[in-house]
Order: sequence, then C-alpha cells, then structure tokens
Amino acid sequence: MPKQPNILFVFTDQQRWDTIHAAGNPHIRTPVMDRLCHEGVNFVKGYTPSPVCVSARASLITGQYPHKNGCFDNGFPQPTDRPSLMDLLAQGGYLCHGVGKMHFTGDRGGLRGFHARDVQEEISGTIDTNDYLKYLHAHGYDYVHDPMGARGEMYYIPQISQLPARHHPTAWVADRSIDFLKDRDTSKPFFLWSSFIHPHPPFSPPTPWNKLYRGSLMPFPKRPDNMEDLWTHFNRHQNRYKYRDAGLDNRMLQVMRGYYWACISFIDYSVGRIIDELEQQGELDNTLIVWSSDHGELLGDYNCFGKRSFLDAAARVPMLVRYPERFPRGVEEETPCGLMDLIPTFLGAADISDHNADLDGLDMADLVGNGRERMIYGQIQHGQRGMYMAYNGNLKYIYSAGDQKEYLLDHRTDAEETRNCAYNILYASEIKTMREKLIGFFQNESYADPLDGNQWKDFGAIAEPKSVDANLLIQDAGWAVPLYDIPGYSVERGEK
Repeated sequence: MPKQPNILFVFTDQQRWDTIHAAGNPHIRTPVMDRLCHEGVNFVKGYTPSPVCVSARASLITGQYPHKNGCFDNGFPQPTDRPSLMDLLAQGGYLCHGVGKMHFTGDRGGLRGFHARDVQEEISGTIDTNDYLKYLHAHGYDYVHDPMGARGEMYYIPQISQLPARHHPTAWVADRSIDFLKDRDTSKPFFLWSSFIHPHPPFSPPTPWNKLYRGSLMPFPKRPDNMEDLWTHFNRHQNRYKYRDAGLDNRMLQVMRGYYWACISFIDYSVGRIIDELEQQGELDNTLIVWSSDHGELLGDYNCFGKRSFLDAAARVPMLVRYPERFPRGVEEETPCGLMDLIPTFLGAADISDHNADLDGLDMADLVGNGRERMIYGQIQHGQRGMYMAYNGNLKYIYSAGDQKEYLLDHRTDAEETRNCAYNILYASEIKTMREKLIGFFQNESYADPLDGNQWKDFGAIAEPKSVDANLLIQDAGWAVPLYDIPGYSVERGEK
C-alpha cells in the first residue's frame, strides 16, 4: 500500500465563497488562500448541503444529506449511530486531532472519533470543558467575558476584539494546531481538523487587523430591484432576531464588511503559520490540504443578514484543495460539489475503501476536468419550515414550504442572483424539470415528509408575528454574563 498522506482540514464558520483575492475579489487580501488556488484546485461551485452551523457539520461528518442523517438545523441532534469522518480515518490508521469549534450537539466537548481535541466553542461549556477559556484564565484574561466578541444586541455590530492578536481565538487555533504538528506520533499519518469560529459574527478582529479595510472603501451590499421577491420566511425571521429589521446604516454596513474581511484575513495569516510548519517538517507535499466553510453570510445583501438561505451569499462556500499527488495546479473546477463530498475525498486520498459507511458524496478528485453533469441538493428544516434546493451548475431551484413559493435562479444569464425566474412563462419548462428532479430525488430516497404524491405537500404559510419586538433573541453564554453584585447596580429583567 502506498504511503497515506497526512490531511490538514481548515474549516471556517460562515465564510462566503467570494472572499478570496485570487478567485476574483479585488479588495480582500488572502495570500495563503491565493497560494492554495495557484497550487491546487479551486472548486468554484462548492455548496453547503444545509446553510446553518449544526446541520452543515452533520452532513460533513456523516457524508450524508440532511434527510438521511436527520439533522435539519441548529437544535437538531447530530446522529451518533453511524461512523463519523474521524471514525473512518481512525479505522484506516490515522491519528485524528481536532482544534477549535466543532459544534457537536449533545456533547460539544466530545470526541466523535477524534483521538484528542483542543476545545473552543462560543456559547457552550464551562471553564472546565472549554480549553480556550481555560487558556485565557491562565494568562490573566478572566475579566474578558466575551472572548469571541460581544453577542446579544451587539451580534452584528462590528467591534474590535477585547484580546490582543496573540491571544485571539483565531491565533489560539493556529497555535494548538502547530503544537500538535510538533508533538504528534510521526509513525502514523495525521488528520488535523483546524476549525475557526470566525468569521462568524460578532465580527471582532484584533487590533491592528481591524484597520486593514477602511469602511468608506468597502463596497455596498448587493440590493437588486425587487429583492424581497428573493426572501423567504427565514430571511424575515433572521433580520428580526439579529436586530437588523429596524433600519440600516450604509456606513455601518461598509464597516461591517471590512471587519468581516479582516476576520478572514487574520485566519488566512494564521493558517499560513500552520502551512509554514508543514513545510519546515518537509511534509507539505505529502499533506492533503482542504479549506472550506459550513455556510456563508448574507452580510447585508438583499437587505438580509445571517445564513439559512440557498442564495449564493449564504449557501456557496470556499472549496480549495491542494495535494499534488491527486489534484492539478492552478485549476478552477466548475462541477458542483459540497461538504458531503469531503469524506469520499479524504478516503480516496487515504486509499481507504474497506468501510461500511453509506455516503452520498463523490471523491472530488474524480470531478476535476471531466466536464460531468451533476445535480447537488440541499435542505434546511422540515415540515412547514422546510426549504429545499436542487442545483446543476446552471439552474438553481428552491422550494420554501413556509412561503408556499418556488424560486428559480439562472446562473447562465444572472450569475449575481438578482431575480426569481420561477413565475416567468419563458421558464415553464426549466421550472418543471427542476421541480421534478428535486421531488424525484426525495422519492427515490423514500423521503416523504415534504411530499404529497408527485407534488409538494401543503403545510400552510407561516404567519409573521405582528409585534416589532417578537422573536428578538439574546445568545449570551452563562459565563459571558458577569454577576452585578455591587449594591444599587443589580438589575432584574423587567425592572425600570
């Protein structure tokens, strides 16, 4: 058996696909991602199977679409009754180590097949179970209650990290990854998953990275005519609970974009340090490097924020692969792919075929340069809230049960996704074909929840609450809220 390559999996949270300089963004600075583009393959049509943290990661670690693994959104359990990505690699002889945010439901500090983890999660756990918090307290930063950025009402307000760059959560992930590379058992190939919380909001880069992009130089969000025709109930709900539905400030939106990009540039720099260690050890070309993200971020496009959308801003993610043994240099591959393809890609590179996993994806090495047609699928939630996608590289079809509405986006003539063609009579044939493809896919999978025969099931439309304060949300962790024990300053909720 040939020598198995090491695997470095770089995973960010909420990173849009269009945040790479070498891939067409003239403003952002990303020399490390640029290098991966030049020395490997950029799969430019990479998508998440489910555009929200927990269910995207469930698809990633099971290699299955949401309807098969049963995880449809945050709050749903990720399955533990089938092998994970880490289980499969460990069974194949890999030393598996995880650093950073994994967002495993039920046991966020759990191993799920890792041999060991350095745990960093945003709002879960305690000082005893969160290695990053433990590290901060040991270094005298116990007074910082929001080390990943202030959430709550500040969730989408661009802000400077309360920590210096060397102790920022992004730097910590890189440091622990490098520690692993230096201290590992070199008799085994490794799988290192370096998982970054940023650029997930709050957008809180450390100084001086916050000044890398000046607000007045940032482009404004994309706001096409009739943009609300592209909204779903998820957009209306997210804008409300993220405090973005009561008027928008263009200047703040520019600063927001700059801080979001600054978070990405700091990750780029930090990953460069990990790659430098691989080079120093002489392991770079014997390491499969993959860079991706769980989903994107609307970032004010269409006057919307957050994820939970199959528009490109929220559903299309970076998908960079470098491994000279199997992937050519400097290629942009347009075959659609997604997070469900990562397990087959890792197993293919590792030459692991003796497993009992039921996988929905394909080895991405087989997608490069063959011009094959491919349909990929997506889902978030189910029942009345279910939203579903089918995409073939040219046409994207979306159905939202809660809106009782179809969407058809034609990337051949409207790559920027500015209009819904689903109700245009000239697209009658295309909408029928794409609808039948998606419904037929679920029928072949014996997944009947959204279907009524050969049609979508009628669950009724979701009614929006009338109160402007309905559904506002506070997402502070318990350890992030200090105890106000100073007489006269203890405020109970509802006190005036």
